[in-house]
Amino acid sequence: MPSLLPGPVHVSASARLGVFSLAELTAAGVTEREVRSAVRAGDWVRLRRGWFIDAGALAVAEETGRRHEVDALAVTGALARPTAVLSHATAARIWGLPVPAGLSTDVRLTDPGRWRTGPGYVIAHADLPAEEVTTHGQHRLTTVSRTLVDNARESRELPAVAAMDAALLRGLVTEEELQATLGRHRFAPRNPRAVRAVAAADGRAETWLETRGRLRFRAAGLPPFVPQVELWVGERLLKVADGWYDDAAVAVEFDGRVKYVRPAYGGRPEDVLFDEKRTEDALRALGVRFVRLVDEDLGPGWAPVEHRVRRELLVPGPAVRPFRAVPRSVGRRRAVG
Repeated sequence: MPSLLPGPVHVSASARLGVFSLAELTAAGVTEREVRSAVRAGDWVRLRRGWFIDAGALAVAEETGRRHEVDALAVTGALARPTAVLSHATAARIWGLPVPAGLSTDVRLTDPGRWRTGPGYVIAHADLPAEEVTTHGQHRLTTVSRTLVDNARESRELPAVAAMDAALLRGLVTEEELQATLGRHRFAPRNPRAVRAVAAADGRAETWLETRGRLRFRAAGLPPFVPQVELWVGERLLKVADGWYDDAAVAVEFDGRVKYVRPAYGGRPEDVLFDEKRTEDALRALGVRFVRLVDEDLGPGWAPVEHRVRRELLVPGPAVRPFRAVPRSVGRRRAVG
């Protein structure tokens, strides 16, 4: 925060990602002329009437993916409605959950007393049980389970389930909490969508692509695979298969490009590819077969993929298995670069 912010305002703004109010400035003796001058000079940015942010703090928020939080702080401060809490996609963003690309950046809130729309925000009118409201940093918002269920009512299946998978994987929510939230809102509009999303969620999925693949297999009527299965030879763990069909000894792998280009996933792309080939060759020699899929395979190019999977599943795996397949009970978050 620059030195031109009075000390008391500097302290309060520092706790709010750099956001401060005209009322705070006035209380600290800052005149309207000084405010206009700071905005014209580009030192402060007006977020909405009566609410500002230091330009440097705004740049940091945008670089770190927290711009939506800045807007949420300004909206809640301007509305000054103690009964309204951040919800839906806004709450999802604050919790760090995935949201669909291209989704509106309007700040979403829920208020048990009223609905309202305004510039840059939408307030939904709905019940807010005390157990579904919490705080996270400077924000008052819906719990993770309520956030997921609210969004599932408005979203397509894939983004709804992917968000639930991510929250379950990170330990932000439990299946019991999701079921309890569904129960409290069983008569809410479009609740069947949320019921289906919760039923389809699986916290063992470690990537969005794995979620998409699991849902694509299910939609095609294919037998469900077991997610995240460790393949051991003796005391050595050779591989963790994204999906596993035990009877056929078929491993399903969902490959995203990031796996081969980020250092966190094994260094140089050629090293990652070489290690993958050596591992697969070793397992193939023991009777394991592989089906590797990329994002494009799950879209328009699906028909030959489905045919191949069905063909592979018709062939039983080896009767004698020098390897062990050990399913993981929970998923494990992957490192990111």
